[in-house]
Amino acid sequence: MKFIKTICAIGVVAASVNAGNVMAKVSPEQAARLGQDLTPVGAEKAGNADGTIPEWTGGMKELPAGWKPGMPYVNPFPEDKVLFTINKDNMAQYADKLSEGQMAMMSTYPTRYMQVYKTRRSAMYSDQTVAWVKENALIAEMIESGNGIKNPKEIKPEYPFPIPNDPRELLWNHIMRKRGGSFDRNYIQVTPMENGSFTPVRFYEEFSRVHALTDAAKSKEDNVIFYFKQSVTAPARLAGNVLLVHETLDQVKEPRRAWVYNAGQRRVRRAPQVAYDGPGTASDGLRTTDNFDMFNGAPDRYDWKLVGKQEMYIPYHSYKLDDKSLKYDDIIKAGHLNSEYLRYELHRVWKIEATLKAGSRHIYSKRVMYLDEDSWGILGADLYDGRGELWRVSEAFAMNFYDIKTVWVTVENHYDLSSRRYVSSGLANEVPLRYDFSKKYASKDFTPAALRRAGRR
Repeated sequence: MKFIKTICAIGVVAASVNAGNVMAKVSPEQAARLGQDLTPVGAEKAGNADGTIPEWTGGMKELPAGWKPGMPYVNPFPEDKVLFTINKDNMAQYADKLSEGQMAMMSTYPTRYMQVYKTRRSAMYSDQTVAWVKENALIAEMIESGNGIKNPKEIKPEYPFPIPNDPRELLWNHIMRKRGGSFDRNYIQVTPMENGSFTPVRFYEEFSRVHALTDAAKSKEDNVIFYFKQSVTAPARLAGNVLLVHETLDQVKEPRRAWVYNAGQRRVRRAPQVAYDGPGTASDGLRTTDNFDMFNGAPDRYDWKLVGKQEMYIPYHSYKLDDKSLKYDDIIKAGHLNSEYLRYELHRVWKIEATLKAGSRHIYSKRVMYLDEDSWGILGADLYDGRGELWRVSEAFAMNFYDIKTVWVTVENHYDLSSRRYVSSGLANEVPLRYDFSKKYASKDFTPAALRRAGRR
């Protein structure tokens, strides 16, 4: 693939980085570039040479007409039309801007294609985010192993490494990207059979960053990033099971704290299996625990390499997948989501590779990930089996959550090329309201006792 030759100019060493090799925080001179030639979170402000990627000029300037918080999100660019379509027959023409996984999907499924739209750099950032990122640029450093960040009490909760020097710093930007301070959400997950038939599994989730808790000032936590509680509410055979996670910053020093409430046993148990390649909840084994949100948890089982930056067609402004006029049957098809409702745009992405360390265990021997420069979100990943063969392809369908000023993900998919099945998570077309970003939580809402109460509702 053809990589953009601007890597050194933005302070990045495109090379393999050993676990003990720790990079220093950036200088005041480098940090001063934020908001100048770099965006407030570290992306290149400039467009590309041929204008197919525009300059970032501040993102969306106003909310869609008539839209108010609490309403389902609407497409702010309804006038945009498909520029061209990529499919199995012409994908070689665009190969330098496609991943191996994207091409494998089109080769495997004749009905799979990619509709490419105008690129819109709509990402916008609050004044609070801008201030936090500037501060982080000057103080954030990884611990020696790369599995955590030094001085966690001093680090601000969003984008710790806007000018990264190490591939694991990109991972930390993904893990700590903005998702709202606290919220709850309702959505469904499906695992279609090879013929496309599926049974929806409905989830209710509650999330809060430590700093957003109502009693945050009293918190003595110095190794927790956020709290997460997930309940299965349908179908009846799964309803009542609840997962609670305290996501730790250094998961090697202190593994993720996780508990599960089993409705059948009516008991709360510690859940150390909720990590690495433990099976994802209700996923039929089609994704691992650390596939959730494309990647989460400790990076310590892999050697990481920063390949560079490139232009790539990635899922963006995926409002059609959120359209309340559609039913799940319209979207879920055999082998893959309905290509008609998917939007791709040309954006710059960071490409990183993870290779399983000798002596470590994981079902994925290699992972290749693509991070959107404007949001730091991983929007694509290719996952390889123990033989080094491409096995699974992951996509996160981004859109602008304009009320909270962040580009995040509406639907997340993991395709298994061997079984010809997939897991799709985040669909909410038949759910009245998916997100409520006005929710407020206290630390007592994320205790094992709260887990038991949630399971008994």
